[in-house]
Amino acid sequence: MLTWQLEPLPTLLSLAFGYLLGSIPFGLILTRMAGLGDVRRIGSGNIGATNVLRTGNKKLAAATLVLDALKGTTAAAIAARWGLDAGIAAGFAAFIGHLFPVWLGFRGGKGVATYLGILLGLAPIMLAVFAAVWLAVAYLSRYSSLSALVATAATPVVLWLTGNEKVALLFAVLTLITWWKHRANIARLMKGTESKIGDKG
Repeated sequence: MLTWQLEPLPTLLSLAFGYLLGSIPFGLILTRMAGLGDVRRIGSGNIGATNVLRTGNKKLAAATLVLDALKGTTAAAIAARWGLDAGIAAGFAAFIGHLFPVWLGFRGGKGVATYLGILLGLAPIMLAVFAAVWLAVAYLSRYSSLSALVATAATPVVLWLTGNEKVALLFAVLTLITWWKHRANIARLMKGTESKIGDKG
């Protein structure tokens, strides 16, 4: 059976630290510093790397991807010094912070980069599994969104099967939230109108 050791103070500190770190809107900050205006006014309107890429600046998009991922890694890894449960709490809070940053009216990104960052902080070997699933689906379908959806669905299953039950439960929750944030993509996939990798516009 799973046993959780949630000490009140470390848990509260982990949640606060994770949320504050996760809520840093790197996509918005980087595009404004580069003189490209407000990234929320283009494309999907979110602050993630995919939308930053719509500015035409691949370097900024890559930097956003890395920094959004590192938010999750840093939160989970530092808090995990208090124990795995604290790391899980901080990772979850960082994910929520990225999706719903208080500074931007609770309108943030879709969370895939931060999801990966948390995975790196808590179960780094799983990054290879995620990448393998993502690449396989992308090669077969050419849909980036579908690749992310399938890879996030596979992640908690593999974590559970390899004995990482607590981390698996965290990622089951994160996967459900990720799918909810991608509901528009899912609708377009079902209609056959979703953009494929390499499509312009």
